[in-house]
Parts: sequence; C-alpha cells; structure tokens
Amino acid sequence: MEKTFEGESSAKPIFIAIIIVVFFLAFLLLNGFQQAKLVENPEKTTICGDGTPYDSCSATKPYFCEQGILVEKISVCGGSSISEIRNDSCFSQYKTYPKSIILSYILNGEENLMGFTVYGELTDHLSRVSRIIDYSEDEAPSRTDFKLKIINYDEQRELLMPLVVKIQNIANDPIEQARIAISIVQNIPYGSTEKKLLFAGSEINYSRYPYEVLYYGQGICGEKATLMAFLLKELGYGVSIFYFADENHEAIGIKCPIKKSFRDTGYCFVETGGPAVITDSSMEYVDGIKLESEPEILVISEGISLPENMFEYKDAKTLRDIRNRNFFGLLKFWRLDGINEEYGLAEEYNLE
Repeated sequence: MEKTFEGESSAKPIFIAIIIVVFFLAFLLLNGFQQAKLVENPEKTTICGDGTPYDSCSATKPYFCEQGILVEKISVCGGSSISEIRNDSCFSQYKTYPKSIILSYILNGEENLMGFTVYGELTDHLSRVSRIIDYSEDEAPSRTDFKLKIINYDEQRELLMPLVVKIQNIANDPIEQARIAISIVQNIPYGSTEKKLLFAGSEINYSRYPYEVLYYGQGICGEKATLMAFLLKELGYGVSIFYFADENHEAIGIKCPIKKSFRDTGYCFVETGGPAVITDSSMEYVDGIKLESEPEILVISEGISLPENMFEYKDAKTLRDIRNRNFFGLLKFWRLDGINEEYGLAEEYNLE
C-alpha cells in the first residue's frame, strides 16, 4: 500500500510551475539581449552617406554608390555640366598645379586626419573673380547676396564637392557628417591676409573664397564661416550665418530644435574661429569680448535639422554654467578638463 505525505500532491505542480516561470524569464532575458545586440549592431546599411541606394547613381555627378562608398563612375552616371569628359574621366581646366593638404578633425573625442588635394589653378582663378555685384538703384544687394555669390560659385563647387563626398564616405549618419565638417573648419588655423582690393578709388580688405581657405590653410572667422556654410549646405542642412556687427564677428547657425537654438532663432550657434562645442556661444574672445549684440541672420539654405538629443547640448550648458560661476557650475567644474580635451577647445577665440 503506497503512502503519501501531506502536501506532496500539491508540491509537484508548484515545482513544475516554478520551472516554467524560470524558463519564461530566461527566454525574456535572452530575447532582450538579442534585441539589444540588434540595436547595438544594426544590419549593414544599404545606402551611401548621401542617401543614395546601393548600385545607384548619386544626385552629385559622377558619383556611384558601390557597397556603401561613393565612387566616380562617369561611364555610368555621367559628368558634371561644367566639366569635359576625357577617357572616362572628368576634366576641369582648373585641376592643375595640385597640392596635397592634411585636414584634421575631432570626432567622438578622437583626433583624425584626412588627406585632400587642392589645385593652384582654381585658387588663382578665384583671386581674380570680382567681389562686386552689379545692381540698379532700386535693388541694392544684401549681405546675404554677397555670401551666396561666394558660396554658390559653380567652378568652386566642382572642386569642393570631393571633400563633401569624403565626409559622406567616412560616416553615414548625417549628425556625424555635420560634426566632421564643423570640426574640419574649426581646426583650420585663424589667419588674415594683407592683400587689398581697389574699389571706387579706395582699398578694401580682400576676402578669401572657401576654396582659398583650404588652399592656404588659414582664414578669418567670416572666411571660415563661408566654408563651413558650404559644407553643411551640401550635406543637406538648413544653414544660416550669424553676423554680429557690433563685435565684427561671424558664426554659423545650423538648423536645430527651437528650444536648443541660439536666442530662439531656430539655428544652433556654431563658432568658426576655433574648436568649440556646438551650441556654445558663451566663450570669451580676444580682450574679453562676449557676443552680446543681436546678430543679422543670413539664411544660406533650407534643409534638415540637428536632432533633439545630442550630447553637445549638455556639454555646452556645462561650459556656460562653469563660466558663469553659478551653483551648477561649481558642481560641474570637475568636468572642465575632460570637455576641453574631448573637443580640443581653443584657449582663445578671435573676432573678424
């Protein structure tokens, strides 16, 4: 005769239920881990850095999206409207007297180098291009008109687009592309030229075109602003230039959420004179000058916006608190050296 202990019949179902629950929880944990891995290591993208699908021609001729990299394929995509095609290659009369330059940029706290070829023939040509806009008495050109004339010059665009493509080949993410372009320009040394132009019997300061800034490896803030505006525009962003007349300074505005923007303009402030954090406008310039006047906003292009959540916003706020020496700044002061190192921040910023 079999004997059973009290509670034995109810203990078995409970034990089985516990086993089922354990397996179910293990399944959920494993599934969650797999989902996390998918987010961390997404499937390989099937577009190039400018949004062109694989095995397709880019809107920027003569580039073709080949396994995630934009490459020149004139025989497939055709050439630009201002270059000749010779032996399946684009030929430009301005691509003579080449010079190799090295551009530096900081991305995610790491310094990187990029090689690029510039051409003396185009540089000489740009030095002879008139900086004047003809107009009637009723239609005086604006400051924006002059900027657009410089930024949209076709012959210059032809030889600057390879730099845009290089950036797009480094990063598929538009945010990363903007960071690279901004950092490249910020890391070009500040420097002015003694060259003058004659206008109406008077001498005026010579203003370099964006390509000249690259070729000579230096520029003042306004000149570097036009180069940065060109790159961000061609990367698809909404771009403006902030012109501070009282401080004689130019900086870039890049489209961003209104709450993050500079004085609710809809554009985030980007310093051009030296390495700086996106949205940081609280730095001091030479002689302790700060940007306090209301800038004129020169709209260069419509386009995409920076996203709502970027780590730069937080870092810029930290710098503002530290510089203002407020309570939060005192609490965050320990982060100063780390931010300076991560962005390679300049010790002093220039105006002009």
